[in-house]
Amino acid sequence: MSKASEVKNGNILRFNGELLQVEEFLHRTPGNLRAFYQARMRNVKTGKLVEYRFRTDEEVTIARVETNDYQYLYEDGDALVVMDNTTYDQHNVPKALFGNAVRFLKEGTNVIVAFESDEPIMGQIPSSAELEITYTEPAVKGDTSTNALKNATVETGAEIRVPLFINIGDKVKVDTATGAYVERVKG
Repeated sequence: MSKASEVKNGNILRFNGELLQVEEFLHRTPGNLRAFYQARMRNVKTGKLVEYRFRTDEEVTIARVETNDYQYLYEDGDALVVMDNTTYDQHNVPKALFGNAVRFLKEGTNVIVAFESDEPIMGQIPSSAELEITYTEPAVKGDTSTNALKNATVETGAEIRVPLFINIGDKVKVDTATGAYVERVKG
């Protein structure tokens, strides 16, 4: 147990049986009243925001979270199998931790996973991915207006929108957060 005064932004607390990541932690002393800490925290599992006021001497539990680089090996139902790059241990991590960006994940990619007492709580994939186009309609001449886009399927099976000059076999850079085309990769 730690005192509320020891909490910092970015810490993960076990609070009311939930894991919460501290986004903002401010010390307040209103007029002639007692000082307190105003905390804005995000639930790690659900993503909901929670606001709470801690007394300065209130006991809080700061969770021990270990964050490491892992290599994504393959998909196993609703989980991804990842391997620790140093010990070669394999772990099953729920797909839901990576959010919608999981559709751009290809085998061999390095991901970041945070564990709290051997339970995976957060996952993060690189902000962009270089993927090959496996299917797209050919561009029709004269079909151009400013910034015309067409549908394309990448090697992971995800559908994205790309400019008309992109063909099957081209490698493109995709923003994994939004699924937007960034640029064509020179190869």
